[in-house]
Amino acid sequence: MWLVVWVSLLSSLWVASAVTDSKAVTTTLTTQWTDTPLLLEASEFLAEESPEKFWDFVEANQNTEGAHDDTVQAYYELILKRAGSLLSSVQLNMLKFALSLRAYSATVQSFQQIASNEPPVSGCVAFFSVHGEKTCDAQDLEGLLEGAAARPKPFLFKGDHKFPGSNPEAPVVILYAEVGTPAFQTLHRVASSKAYDGLALYVLRHYKAKPRAEVNATMMGENDPVDEVQGFLFGKLKTLYPEIKEQLKELRKHLVESTNEMSPLKVWQMQ
Repeated sequence: MWLVVWVSLLSSLWVASAVTDSKAVTTTLTTQWTDTPLLLEASEFLAEESPEKFWDFVEANQNTEGAHDDTVQAYYELILKRAGSLLSSVQLNMLKFALSLRAYSATVQSFQQIASNEPPVSGCVAFFSVHGEKTCDAQDLEGLLEGAAARPKPFLFKGDHKFPGSNPEAPVVILYAEVGTPAFQTLHRVASSKAYDGLALYVLRHYKAKPRAEVNATMMGENDPVDEVQGFLFGKLKTLYPEIKEQLKELRKHLVESTNEMSPLKVWQMQ
């Protein structure tokens, strides 16, 4: 994944230094896994900042249904708004860059792979695993905890997300779920409650029940001669209003920059 990041960076630098009037630049991302949700990728960015920021972000995004209008733009802006309350302006810009490169997609996918090896509970979009016993019914968790001591504890990875204040000596409750969904919210509340009471070591691992295929993205250069940008026909506008030619140029530049930042998200949403 980092090879893709470096290639993208080097390509961008080469284009910027070698081309005066840039043409449209097409960036292709090919992976061996399915698409990963941007919300989960953002959570991994915050996890690198600190475990506390990761969990603050998770708590703020327990269920995002109804929090935006279901467009990619609104989803993206919601992520930035929620993350922005936990990051500096510089960190937020770094997050935008990381999301545009899908820099944390591989990290999210690693959790997905662990879940597939569990394997997931049939018919469940989220589930608990307690020392090898699994359920997606929140009411069953207490019973699984009672018999957990008789079963070996699961292996935990360095990158696992442990709920703050969890009792390290308590039975391990691993929640496989997609943050931001109603199923996550329901099971998270139960698991975090057990952790608060010292009855569980709560671990969260990303899991999406029905992942989408990841596809290509097309990026537009700032000076690309394409006449239409986000619905505005600039060639026609310049003809009709030559007196505001410079203002139209600045508007087009702003819209192109917005397109560059959001185009991967718009293209993936169409699949």
